[in-house]
Amino acid sequence: MKSKKLFERAINCIPGGVNSPVRAFASVEADPVFIDSAYGSKIKDVEENEYIDYVGSWGPMILGHGYPSVVDALLRQMVKGISYGAPTELEVELAQMVCERVPSVELVRMVNSGTEATMSAIRVARGYTKRDKIVKFEGCYHGHSDGLLVKAGSGALTYGVPTSPGVPEDYAKNTLTAQFNDLESVKELFVQNEGEIACVILEPVPGNMGVIEPTKEFLSGLRHLTQSYGSLLVFDEVMSGFRLSPAGFQGLSDVMPDLTTFGKVIGGGLPVGAYGGKQEIMSLVSPAGPVYQAGTLSGNPLAMVAGIETLKATAAPDFYSKLGQTSSIIAQGMSDILKEAGVAHVLNQLGSMFTIFFTERSQVTNFADATSSDTKRFGAYFRNMLQNGVYLPASQFEACFVSGAHSEKDVDATLEACRKATKTL
Repeated sequence: MKSKKLFERAINCIPGGVNSPVRAFASVEADPVFIDSAYGSKIKDVEENEYIDYVGSWGPMILGHGYPSVVDALLRQMVKGISYGAPTELEVELAQMVCERVPSVELVRMVNSGTEATMSAIRVARGYTKRDKIVKFEGCYHGHSDGLLVKAGSGALTYGVPTSPGVPEDYAKNTLTAQFNDLESVKELFVQNEGEIACVILEPVPGNMGVIEPTKEFLSGLRHLTQSYGSLLVFDEVMSGFRLSPAGFQGLSDVMPDLTTFGKVIGGGLPVGAYGGKQEIMSLVSPAGPVYQAGTLSGNPLAMVAGIETLKATAAPDFYSKLGQTSSIIAQGMSDILKEAGVAHVLNQLGSMFTIFFTERSQVTNFADATSSDTKRFGAYFRNMLQNGVYLPASQFEACFVSGAHSEKDVDATLEACRKATKTL
């Protein structure tokens, strides 16, 4: 009962009892589990219950929890200093690693969160093009800044608030929304707003309405459209960056954006974000140029050392292939079990990210497909998986993440839990 008591305490001092909405477990009709510790592929709650973790702190823990080289580097740095508010060699090293791995990035600026990264990238795009409007896609979540909380994914989708109160209409009017994987919907916006669109921003692999893969035609079409109309193309790789390949999604695609945002993996689990792109564009960022952006803890040495060690570990030649293989076995196994039981679903997987959509549709390629899912059934599945020792995201509209720490034993235990959970649906 410790988690329940902690939640009761939290409600009295934290809005909704949590510091990020999806943690409340409301959409799965449960009370949140309070975590005490984690190691490898497992997390342990305050009541000593252990779970195989497929949340991974919502993506950063690609190596698993408590990875030795990351922990050792953090301990060494803590002795030297936690924060300086001054330049360090560490931030230079991590920035160079990002630029070397991601072909489209020539300069990169470190910030403290994915929200800061996307907000700042859009400011740069507006400064560069001298235009105000942006295009985003229904169900793509780019953080909680005002102009991006329009038909968003993640917690905003889970809690049915696609446009948040507190966002001024005069501000939100500059955010145009299109349908993911629907190039015609984007073309219409460019025709209707010719000469006014600064950029198109998208998660190239959405994970905040569930994992959805873009078609090659869609991405190449966006690249052609933005170039034709003098707009920028921005990839939000806060989630997919360095998770799907050594260069993130861009390592799997022929389409190169003008700007990219990063987060999660590049901080090894510590608060971090970054945005970068072509030198011509990023040179506008202060103090090199007139587009202002600053942050007291930007380039924090703890986040930098964790990110450096994480990227070093993922540089092993077979890291991503092994990770993808483990993920495929888990995802395919879960899907096969659900099929055998006659449970309607679609399972989308790309690399170490996957989502089970409990829908009658034959495929999930956009927001409308994703929101056709039976959230009640997902809630029942989530609760039963949790009861059987598997910790999934507490939302139908989030990605599951597999780490390098997930073992064959974990895979077998996960699929056994899936069999038990499926019998209750």
